[in-house]
This record gives sequence, structure tokens and C-alpha cells, in this order.
Amino acid sequence: MFAMITSVLQNKKGQGMVEYGLILALVAVVGMAGLILLGPQVLAQFNTVAGAL
Repeated sequence: MFAMITSVLQNKKGQGMVEYGLILALVAVVGMAGLILLGPQVLAQFNTVAGAL
């Protein structure tokens, strides 16, 4: 019985790490999508500022 409880507790630690990994992957995907969508507009703004200097 004790071994089964210990096994469940150890699996929760691994589950937490998987959840953090999935959250990190989701943030990375959203960040990349944002850069792809807004990249040309940001580049145009940087070029405008650089041209004004």
C-alpha cells in the first residue's frame, strides 16, 4: 500500500513538469505567431525611425 502511494506522489511531480513544459510551449507558439503577424509592421516602424535619424 505504501509503495502505491509513493508511486502516485512521484508521478504528480512528473505531471507538474509536463504541465509547465506545455505552458512554455504554448507561450513560445503564441510568441512566434505574434512575431510572424506583426513582424513586417515592426520592421517598417524601425526603418522609419532609422530613416529619421
